[in-house]
Amino acid sequence: MAASSLNIGPYRLGKTIGEGNFGKVKVAVHEKTGEKVAIKMINKLKMQAMEMHGKLKREINILQQLKHPHVIRLYEVLDTPTHIFIVMEYVPGELFDYILERRRLSEGDARRFFQQIVSGVEYSHQNMVCHRDLKPENVLLDMNLHVKIADFGLSNMMKEGDFLKTSCGSPNYAAPEIVSGKAYAGPEVDVWS
Repeated sequence: MAASSLNIGPYRLGKTIGEGNFGKVKVAVHEKTGEKVAIKMINKLKMQAMEMHGKLKREINILQQLKHPHVIRLYEVLDTPTHIFIVMEYVPGELFDYILERRRLSEGDARRFFQQIVSGVEYSHQNMVCHRDLKPENVLLDMNLHVKIADFGLSNMMKEGDFLKTSCGSPNYAAPEIVSGKAYAGPEVDVWS
C-alpha cells in the first residue's frame, strides 16, 4: 500500500499528535468507514540506524496479542519501502493532562482510573507481557474517560521464572531494581509504576 502526502492506504492523514525518535503519530480517518485512528509512522532508515527493528517487531507482536477494553487496540500494520505504519485505536486524551487540568483527582475518578489500569495491567501480565513504562503519559483517556494503556515500545514478553535485565522506562516511575540495574521480575515493576 503506497503512501502519499495525504493518504496511507485507505486512511486520510490529519494533524500530528505526537513525535518520537524515529517517527510521528498522526490522527487519520478511514475513507470508507469514517473511523478515526492514530497512525504511528516509523521511518525505516532511522529505525535501522538505531538498530530498533527487533524492538519494533516485539511491540507489534505484543499489540496484536492483546485485546482488552483498557489496552490500546492495534488495527493493522502497513509496510512500504520507506516506512512502517502502525494503525491503532484513536484515543484523544492523556491521564497526565487530565490530572494537570484539574490539579488533583476526585476520589471517585482516582478509584475508577485505578481499577481500569489494574484491569489492563493484570490482563497484560496474564498474557506474559510486562509494559515497563507505565506512567500517566502512557495512560490514555477516551471520550468517555475510559482508560487505555498505550505505548508498548519498552514492553517485553516474560517467561515463568525468568528475570529481565534491561534498564528502561521513565526514572520518575521506575522501580528501584530497574534504576539500580538489578535483574527484576516483570509484573512487580509494573505494579511499582
